[in-house]
Amino acid sequence: MLNATLIALTEKIIHHGYSPSGEEMCAIARLPEKDLGDLIFCAHKITQAHRGNVITVCAILNAKSGFCTEDCAFCAQSSHHKTDILTYDLKSAEDMAADALERRKAGATRFSMVASGLSLTDDEMNTISRAAKIIRRESDIAVCASVGTLTSSRAHLLKESGVTTYHHNLETARSFFREICTTHDYDDDINTLRQVKEAGLRVCSGGILGLGESWEQRIELACTLRDLDVDGIPLNFINPVAGTRMENQPLLAPLDALKCIALFRFINPGKEILICGGRELTLGDLQSWIFMAGASGFMAGNYLTTAGRNIQDDWNMIRALGLQPAV
Repeated sequence: MLNATLIALTEKIIHHGYSPSGEEMCAIARLPEKDLGDLIFCAHKITQAHRGNVITVCAILNAKSGFCTEDCAFCAQSSHHKTDILTYDLKSAEDMAADALERRKAGATRFSMVASGLSLTDDEMNTISRAAKIIRRESDIAVCASVGTLTSSRAHLLKESGVTTYHHNLETARSFFREICTTHDYDDDINTLRQVKEAGLRVCSGGILGLGESWEQRIELACTLRDLDVDGIPLNFINPVAGTRMENQPLLAPLDALKCIALFRFINPGKEILICGGRELTLGDLQSWIFMAGASGFMAGNYLTTAGRNIQDDWNMIRALGLQPAV
């Protein structure tokens, strides 16, 4: 028999627009492991009610790599760490546009230019703007950007250039943030999300799970994103990189990763939940279960400094599940 508490909560969310409190969801997170199947089943019902079988396929380009002044504990691109990643300055607008066209041919419906660092120079922002214009002129792929903290004027520049979505992760809960990053304030990231919304851009913001945070802090992050009314929530799983402060951080257990997705779906029932970096390493053969657990999209291809799965394997997975990629 299905867990009666989960069924009742699911019905309230689907049919009455109910928004569960953080305390309610912490109680759900503490349910015994035997109820995980019920949690995933209910999360899938919520996803189906709000988003159906249509999924989003995103791709990103590491447009500027390394040299970042921030000290994020997990990040291979931080200048505070000694890693063996490739470092380079911002790519040209033409190179970024060419990459976007290739990703569209491979089936991606969204393409994001991602640049390392807290913020870009004016010249770099103009290059991003020029790339967005070229992409919009030559392709129907949706253009996204992730170029650090923004001012209002820079947010409007991106909007006018054809960027439709801005991606800026909070990374973790406010109560855990200082364990991860000390070189900027949590409110700096919150302010960027607000500037982006005011400029009329879609907002994509999530975090990395498995950094050492508690279940309560995972719920805290999910509730913060709900309160900010973000449009998309990218969820990553820790992929420890040698040379970073988190090089010895253990991987999140596969079933815990699925549980995280389900909890985020309960708290953000109508939002886009995208599974991104670390899914191959963390989930292995359970990758297809992300959609049962509440995901409505994923990132295809390589990530910023780590390799992703063969794109054909992802397309085979989508077809086998009867899912419909967004046009």
